[in-house]
Amino acid sequence: MPPKFQPTAYPGTVHQFTPRLTAFEPQASPPRTTTPNTLLWIGGLGDSLLTVSYPLTLASLLPPTWSLAQVLLSSAGSGWGTTTLAADASELAHCVAYFRDLRPDSKIVLMGHSTGCQDCMEYVVGPGSADRPPVDGIVLQAPVSDREALAEALPGDLLGRSIELARDWCRAGKGDDVLPRAATRHVLGSHVSAKRWLSLASPDKDGDDDYFSSDLPMWRIRASFGKIPRRTPLLVLFGGEDEFVPGWVDRKGLVGRWMDVVREGGGVVDDADGGVVPGAHHNLMEDGEEVVGDLCRRVVRYLENLGDGEFGMEEQV
Repeated sequence: MPPKFQPTAYPGTVHQFTPRLTAFEPQASPPRTTTPNTLLWIGGLGDSLLTVSYPLTLASLLPPTWSLAQVLLSSAGSGWGTTTLAADASELAHCVAYFRDLRPDSKIVLMGHSTGCQDCMEYVVGPGSADRPPVDGIVLQAPVSDREALAEALPGDLLGRSIELARDWCRAGKGDDVLPRAATRHVLGSHVSAKRWLSLASPDKDGDDDYFSSDLPMWRIRASFGKIPRRTPLLVLFGGEDEFVPGWVDRKGLVGRWMDVVREGGGVVDDADGGVVPGAHHNLMEDGEEVVGDLCRRVVRYLENLGDGEFGMEEQV
C-alpha cells in the first residue's frame, strides 16, 4: 500500500517558459552555488505536478551540478486525450530553449516516465527533431506499450469497437473530435479524440505513440531507436514488476533489442545502469526505499558519467 497522503508544501521555483506552460524546480538543500545542469522530468498519461513522488527523491539525491525540473505540458493531467506527441515535442522545445538561455553552457537531459518516454523519443527522433534545440541525453523510465497495456485492460470486443469507431471518424475528417465515453471507458479520467485513440491503440502498429510495443518489426525500431543521435546517450530503466507490461513480454530481451539498435545506429547507451530494474513497478509509488533508491542512484550515476564520457563511446563507434 502507498503511504497515507499528507498535505505538504514544497519550496522551489516555478519557471514560466510560455504564457501557459511551466516547470517546477524543487529547492535544493543546501542551495546550489553554481549554475546547474538540468534534468527535465516529463510525466505520463494523467500525471500532473507531484502526482508521481519519486522525482522529489531523485531531486534530493542529485549531485550539486544537477537540478531537476518537472515540466507541465498541455497534455498534463487530463489534457493528454486531445493532444499529440508532436504538440508535446513542440512545447518541450520551448522549455529546452528557455533553460538553454537561462543556463548557457550547461547540459540538459530529458527524463520521461511512462508516456513521457514517448515524448522523449518524439523530441529526439520524431518529425522536425533536427529543428529542435538538442539535448545531451534521454532517460526512459517505464517505457511501456500503451497499445499492449490497453489490450490487457479493456475487453477485446470493446477495444475493437472503439478502434473501428475512431477509424471511421478519422476517415470522415473528425479525428480531433472526442469519442463517446462508453467507447473508451473514460481511460485515466480523460476524454480522448479519435486521432489520439488510434495513436495509442491501433493494432496496425502504426500509431504515433507506438514506440515501445514488443511486437514491432525491426524496421520500426531502427527508425526510432536507431536514429537517436550520438550526442544524446540513452538510459533505459524498465520496471521488473511494471504492472502495465503483459506477463508474456520478455522485458530483458526487449530492452536489449532497443540497446542493440541504438549501437547499430552509432548511438550511445548506458549499459552499466540501464536495463530492467528489479522490483520496480510502473511509477514506484508502492515500492520500498530500496527499489526507489536503486532507480535514483542509476540516474545519478548516468548524469555523473555524462559529463565524464564514461559510456565507452570509443568502443561503440
